[in-house]
Amino acid sequence: MQFTAKQIGEFLNGTVEGDENAKVSTLSKIEDGAAGSLCFLSNPKYENYLYTTAASVVIVSQDFVATQPVKSTLVKVKDPYSAFSVLLDKYNEFANASANEAGIHSTAFVHPSAKLGSNVYVGPFCCIEENVQIGDNCKLNAQTFIGANSILGNDCVLYPGVKVYKRSVLGNRVMIHSNTVIGSDGFGFAPQPDGSYNKIAQIGNVVVEDDVEIGANTAIDRATMGSTFVRKGVKLDNLIQIAHNVDVGAHTVVAAQTGISGSTKLGSNSVIGGQVGIAGHLNLGNKTQVGAQAGINFDTEENKQWHGSPAQPLKEWMRSTVIFKKLPEVDKRVRELEAKVAELKALIEKMTTTQTP
Repeated sequence: MQFTAKQIGEFLNGTVEGDENAKVSTLSKIEDGAAGSLCFLSNPKYENYLYTTAASVVIVSQDFVATQPVKSTLVKVKDPYSAFSVLLDKYNEFANASANEAGIHSTAFVHPSAKLGSNVYVGPFCCIEENVQIGDNCKLNAQTFIGANSILGNDCVLYPGVKVYKRSVLGNRVMIHSNTVIGSDGFGFAPQPDGSYNKIAQIGNVVVEDDVEIGANTAIDRATMGSTFVRKGVKLDNLIQIAHNVDVGAHTVVAAQTGISGSTKLGSNSVIGGQVGIAGHLNLGNKTQVGAQAGINFDTEENKQWHGSPAQPLKEWMRSTVIFKKLPEVDKRVRELEAKVAELKALIEKMTTTQTP
């Protein structure tokens, strides 16, 4: 499909600078822009591409001022990144319109007691166990497993190989990417006098609320008792471990390879970087921000930034890194000073010995 710059500007409530009739039929990165493509400029470090791109239309900030001639038509909006994400969603809808499948594949197993809503798709080799409830417009792609007594809301999308253990609850518009496991046993073992470990039964479940997206190869453990919660609007990256009885607050984002230990509560609207480790039984305040590879082993206050391992306030960590970079130079100076002190000490001892009658 083709759209003009004028149509895009109206759709995004933006203003057009340049040719309102410029046509686009595809989306691209600004550095790869070609005639007929639409891209965006949000990060200033990519501004130089704006002056060389062949893209027909570029979305920019409403206060952007070019410093060189621009060949592309500009659509100025309040937030280019958010505006482009809206267009990506629309593009994806058009691209997938023909793939809006429904029905149960002949190789899938659906228990007779399971209840499926309207327009549900169950792909090849899926397994849906007893008493499962699946809402309207859900898409379960190949080799998806839904354990007994689980509940899925409306408009959920589970990509190939997703495993949802028994009694799990998913809200509306939940998206889970391939090979993620929801509801695996929590890591609970009781040490015995002989050095062995007895498994502690994990009888709880996982509750994933509305509008959550979970990346590939992520594991969310069921609670020992009660529920492990992933609250409304949470976005989880690939390769994340959420342990038993964790509570991830609403609209929190967590980057890849982060691990959150058991019974920790992570406040809403928090931002957690990649490879972060968070110890168990902690309370992290709302709007907590943790930089990549940080280690958190203490409770945190609301709206604080942390970095480093063990973590410290961001500004302190930044000052510490400046000092750390200078450690080789400081070590050299210390060694030089120690040598001079030794020389002075030897000289003083020599003078003292010479002056002694």
